[in-house]
Amino acid sequence: MALPTYASPLERVWHYAYLVICGLIFFFLIAPIVVIIPLSFNTEPYFTFTDRMLSLDPEGYSMRWYDSLLTFGMAAPDGPRDAGWWADAWANAKWVKAAKNSIIIGFFSTLLATVLGTLAALGLSRPEMPFRRPIMAVLISPMIVPLIITATGMFFFYSNPCELLGLVGLPTNCGRLAGTYPGVILAHATLGIPFVIITVTATLVGFDQSLNRAAASLGANPRTTFFRITMPLILPGVISGALFAFVTSFDEVVAVLFIAGPEQQTIPRQMWNGIREQISPAILAVATLLVLFSIALLTTVELLRRRSERIRGLTPQ
Repeated sequence: MALPTYASPLERVWHYAYLVICGLIFFFLIAPIVVIIPLSFNTEPYFTFTDRMLSLDPEGYSMRWYDSLLTFGMAAPDGPRDAGWWADAWANAKWVKAAKNSIIIGFFSTLLATVLGTLAALGLSRPEMPFRRPIMAVLISPMIVPLIITATGMFFFYSNPCELLGLVGLPTNCGRLAGTYPGVILAHATLGIPFVIITVTATLVGFDQSLNRAAASLGANPRTTFFRITMPLILPGVISGALFAFVTSFDEVVAVLFIAGPEQQTIPRQMWNGIREQISPAILAVATLLVLFSIALLTTVELLRRRSERIRGLTPQ
């Protein structure tokens, strides 16, 4: 934004000083993320810049760590890359398994969190809802309570829900959720619901309730009113909340450490194992891909935010 012609010298100095301060803060925040991208192309198995990398020697850069994401854990990684090789990578490569688990768990936990969070936000947005503030505080508590406490509670609850619910001795079998896909999905859905509630509630703040009353006066039932009037207007907020819930699930490691079993290894859990057991720059390659993935999601959220503002008339078309 350009300075007006009547700005005083002191205002001009402060304007450029403000830009410099903002630039330094941005650099402080983004530098630790950006530095891992060139390191992921390092030819040597180091987490530092080599002399050849600093001199921009092409031989100092390679794609070996990205290739290792497909070959690590394979039965025959050195074979010809035909259909059998790709089938081996799909079935046995540890990073591929972790990616599949992250996508599957993230998809179903996001679906569950979006449905429950949207319903909760719609109920909390109604003025006649009793105890709105205490209920909201309870629903968003997973964002406030330290994750280690939440994960510990989930572990004890999922390990034997029959005992904790007082169902021992009844003709039923609760089973054990710890170490299963449903257990991890429920845990990630619990962590993602607050994000959906907050984004959908923010969208409902500017929602004109007279539209629902007008639809009802014209004979529309509640289901038709919701899908024809309410849902299209709050859809950007719902999708934004779903994206935040998916990112939360995709990036979560503490609950996975407590709840998941050997078959539910996600990408963050595999990175944790890689740091503890076998330090490899392949972790940097995964981190780079996750950074690009996060940028794509954040871009989508920003586009949805602008679309929501246009629909609500807050910005010009």
